[in-house]
Amino acid sequence: MKNKSTLFLVQAAVIGAVYVILTLLFAPLGFGEVQVRFSEALTVLPYFTPAAIPGLFVGCILANFLGGSIPIDILFGSIATLIGAVFTYRLRGNKWLAPIPPIIANVVIVPYVLHYGYGISLPIPFMMLTVGIGEVISCGVIGMILLTALSRYSGSIFGGARAASAK
Repeated sequence: MKNKSTLFLVQAAVIGAVYVILTLLFAPLGFGEVQVRFSEALTVLPYFTPAAIPGLFVGCILANFLGGSIPIDILFGSIATLIGAVFTYRLRGNKWLAPIPPIIANVVIVPYVLHYGYGISLPIPFMMLTVGIGEVISCGVIGMILLTALSRYSGSIFGGARAASAK
């Protein structure tokens, strides 16, 4: 049992670290009213392992903090990622549904953070559109490429959790 909890912790930590690195590496594209946060592609990982849920959540908190976000963004932006990760895990029976929860969570939450937290005066529906386009690119396109690529190796990477059903 200790081996499984260690694996869970290591997977969560690695996923969180990769999320932080990708967010900070591509920071100019990942913050603001028009954003493509490449690290959001990782939100498909709960399809393979529940360890991705805390990894993505903590990774988003750290990335937002280190990226200079305001407290309301650190909190609610990270909650959007957490909600997306939890529902991706719950919908893991169909790989095509994996990117939908993070897209929806971010489209609903992030524009309000931008408007009320940062004072961006663009209409919220417009920001929902711009954030949605960025999320479709990062989660729907890049995330699905990642999911498809990892499906071939999920047994060796994620301890066999999705190896059989990912094919």
